[in-house]
Formats: sequence, C-alpha cells, structure tokens
Amino acid sequence: MRGVLGNDQVRDGTAVERVYACDSYSIERHEPECVVFPRNTYETQLAVQRCIEIDVPFTARGAGTGLSGGVTAVKGGVIVSTKRMNQILEVDPVNRCTLVQAGVVNQKVNNAVKPFGLMFAPDPSSQTVCTIGGNINENSGGPHTLKYGVTADHVLQATLVDSRAQVIVAGSRVSGGPGIDPLSLVVGSEGTLGIVTEAWLRLVPMPERIETALIAFSTIRSAVDAVVEVMARGVIPAALEMMDKHVLSAVEKAFGLDYPKGSEALLLIECDGRSQQAESEIRSAIEACLDCGATNVETAGNEEDRKRLWTARKKGIGAMGRLAPTIVTHDGVIPRSRLPEMLEFVYAIAEENSLGVANIFHAGDGNLHPCFYFDEREPGTVERVLAAGEAVLDKCVELGGSVTGEHGIGLEKIDSWSKSLSANDLRLQTTVREAFDVSGLCNPCKVIPNQKGCVEHRRRWSGAAT
Repeated sequence: MRGVLGNDQVRDGTAVERVYACDSYSIERHEPECVVFPRNTYETQLAVQRCIEIDVPFTARGAGTGLSGGVTAVKGGVIVSTKRMNQILEVDPVNRCTLVQAGVVNQKVNNAVKPFGLMFAPDPSSQTVCTIGGNINENSGGPHTLKYGVTADHVLQATLVDSRAQVIVAGSRVSGGPGIDPLSLVVGSEGTLGIVTEAWLRLVPMPERIETALIAFSTIRSAVDAVVEVMARGVIPAALEMMDKHVLSAVEKAFGLDYPKGSEALLLIECDGRSQQAESEIRSAIEACLDCGATNVETAGNEEDRKRLWTARKKGIGAMGRLAPTIVTHDGVIPRSRLPEMLEFVYAIAEENSLGVANIFHAGDGNLHPCFYFDEREPGTVERVLAAGEAVLDKCVELGGSVTGEHGIGLEKIDSWSKSLSANDLRLQTTVREAFDVSGLCNPCKVIPNQKGCVEHRRRWSGAAT
C-alpha cells in the first residue's frame, strides 16, 4: 500500500489496530492490517486494485460513528478511510444541488450552502462529525427524517469504486432517469457494493420559520399517546423526539440543566415552513399534547432558546456516561400505534436482565433507540445485554416493524435480520451483492447472513463498547 499511495497515506501498528477495531458503540472488534487514506476516486481505485492483486479484503470507513459494526475489518485486511476526501467540489444553487467528496462532514455541507438559503436535510444526531459517504452507506436518518425523509431522498448521484476496482457512476443530477436504478441499491448497502467517493446531493430551501417546543409528561404512556395524537391531527412536524427520565437524569448531571420535577418523559416537537404554517402546526401539536396530559410546555423564543431545548436530545446519549461506563444502543422500528406496548416491553426486558435502559428516539417515525447501560467488567453482563438486545429486535419484527431504521445491519444484527427473511428474500439480497462484489473482498461478512468463510469470524465480545 505504501508503494501505491506513499508513506503519508498509510498507517499501521498497535495504536491503529485499536482505534480502527470497531465503530462508535459496536460490541464487535476486529483489527485491520493497516489503514489507507486516499484523497480522491483515482487513489481509491489504486488502493482497491492493490487489494485485489494480493487477495486482501477492504472496508470503507468514514468517521466511524456507525452503531452496528458495519466498518469493522472482520477478516482483517485494509480499512479505506475517506477522511482525506473532504472537499466540497461544487455548489449549484440554481439547480439546488452540490457535489461533495465522501469524507465531507454532514454539517460542513450545510455551512457551505446556508448563504444560498439552502440546506442538506438529513441531519443524523452525529451531524457535526459523521460524513456523507457514511450517511449514504447507512441511508442515515436523523431527527428531521419525519418530514424531510432519509438520505436516499436527497442523493442524486454517487460515484463508487467496486470490487473490480472499476469506477461506477450511479444516478444522475436529474431524477427519473430510464432503466434499472443502481443508485437505490448503493444507498443503504453499507459499503458492501463498493466504496463511495463522491456524490451529488439534493438541497432544499431553508424554512422561513422554525417553532420548537419541549413538553413534559408525568407518565411514559401519556407521552406516547401524545405522539399518536399529534400525527392523527394531521400535523407532520419536522421533528418529534422523545427522551425518558433516565436520559434527563444523565443530561441534568452532565450539563447542570433542570427539567420539570416528576417528568417521566419529554417530547421535543419542531414545526417549520412558512410563518403561518409553522405557528399553526406547533399550536395544534401543543394542544394535542395538553389533551393527552402534558404537565409543562416550554417554547423557544429565539435561536438560543431553540438550541437549549434541543440539548437533551442532541447530547443525551453522550451524557449517559454519567450512568454507566458502557452503552449499547439499538435501532428497531415499529408502527407508531404500537409504541406503548413496545416501550413497556423494553423496560421489562431490561429489568429481567438486570440492566439499566434509557430511551431516546425518533418517536414520530416509531424509530426506537433503547440504550442499555452497564459495566462490562461484571461477569455475565455482556451476555445479558446481547440477550436483551436480540429480544427487543425480535419484538419489533413481531409488531410489524424492522430491526433497523437508520443504523444498518452491519455485523451485529445479521442474526436478528435473518429471522425476518425468507429463502427467496435472502437469495435476492445475495444475488444483488454478488453482482457488484464478484471477489468477495468488499466489506465481507456484513449484512448478508451466512456468507462463505464468515462464520468462523463471528465473535460476540473481545472488548468494551464504551
């Protein structure tokens, strides 16, 4: 690799192995042989070509903020980091799109297009650090997915290097092109079809007005009832997020904030659009919450207030380090109407396994993020965490949902996902992957269960997920 890219673009050694052994909260850990840092599509092509020549697997990695083990080097080999592919190549405000390299940070895109009154709508909670390539690989969502949709709705075209080291351009700058749409296969493929190096992104106008409210409830049930009622009244908020009392406790300890006493849950509701529309929608949402038993309502009078109201949601998971040294978060999706039943199950399964659990999630989408917090140094704890997580995901499927909404399958959810696949479903998924990844070297052992040569590489625990 040094012969191909140069010394400055290759890293190896014990420190590199440790840093790149897992993603943000993944339990799985696998060390790469080395990490390479190409600066463009051509250098990525050179790196992949070299991997093919020496029969070494390669795995694309952005900022490493994933939550399902998708960027772990299961068979060792080479991590291809997009960190240095960090240029915004073109902004086209007239046609509301922008061309960026895969390593550009999500927030940087918005900073660049804001002067034109535009924004890139997908805003994962890790927006300040996560990268566009990773967003595309995972089809990332975020707090504003409810109104604006996921990453797939905002990508026009993607350039990738496949496992033949060929450069493929999927999609186009205009939507609705003829033929089979390979872009729809690439977005959400979790890096198993190739390494995305560039993308044209769709931009949307910034809203004229944003109205934000933080609403407290004395019971979990009244909060989830309010979620259903808000949507039933025809309001489609830009964001409808929920945090339970465990998250609030962590945030209060971490940032010295005070929330209404006796609150079991908070809803963060944000409506945007033209001034009259935003004001009308937030009023309707607040009325729905009050009808469901809300005990306190606080609204933002300015941008500073808005940021403060968002604190619990934006920094909740990070603050949970105050509760325990180790956190594992999941990502199941269910119909909104089943939220009460699902949350009762989550709390019950945590108690059954003697674990702490906090819920902070995209309530409007029914996209759960139960966070189990624990100390992995206690014997048997990890096994209980794994059992609890699998039970939660199984329940999501049972209630008509899915094992993931935005975190992907990666390595950690293969077993749970395979339970919801028929033999024909699995055959189709495998056929699509093999059409792109003929060598089997591109991010092996991810997403598709029972891949050849991958079973022996599955191991449930070899380090902390902190």
